[in-house]
Amino acid sequence: MTLKLVLATHNQHKVEEFQRILGASMPNLEIVAYDGPQPVENGISFAENALIKARAAAAHTGLVALADDSGICVDVLGGAPGIFSARWAGTHGDGGANLRLLLDQLSDIAEEHRGAHFTAAIALADPSGSEAVVEGIWPGRVALEPRGEHGFGYDPIFLPDGHGVSAAELTPAAKDAESHRARAFERLIPVLRSLEPAADGD
Repeated sequence: MTLKLVLATHNQHKVEEFQRILGASMPNLEIVAYDGPQPVENGISFAENALIKARAAAAHTGLVALADDSGICVDVLGGAPGIFSARWAGTHGDGGANLRLLLDQLSDIAEEHRGAHFTAAIALADPSGSEAVVEGIWPGRVALEPRGEHGFGYDPIFLPDGHGVSAAELTPAAKDAESHRARAFERLIPVLRSLEPAADGD
């Protein structure tokens, strides 16, 4: 019995990451990519934006949909970039420009004041109207310069608590075990398992 979900993103990195992490706990889970229109993300929180995307994907495909909204929140910037992480430099999805701008903004900030955390909100929306949102937080700090080749986005400049390396220097398995999404997934899996009896390879 397969549980088939659509992930409301055009980012293939996320599709692979969701399948890898959730599939480890739920081998019968199949994550499919979303090919529909991108909704306007006009929420004022990670949870609101995740729900906007999940609702749109569920309505477009008729499948139960997952969506996440995530970003880096820097203490000294009052939690920014936050929900604007993907377009911090002005162009949505230009990860290199976003990263460089954030480093420039923190160039005069000492290491002890570079506290930050990644936040992930994952929303589930059923075409019937039922919804759920879970969140995960990964604490750490912003590095002085990019390090590492793994990951994407702000991973090269995020130093997770308890590690002497950046998120981009962790192996995918190590990141999957403790990232903000991994922490949100822990809360999501019981919700997904409640859907399993009704799933039949749709």
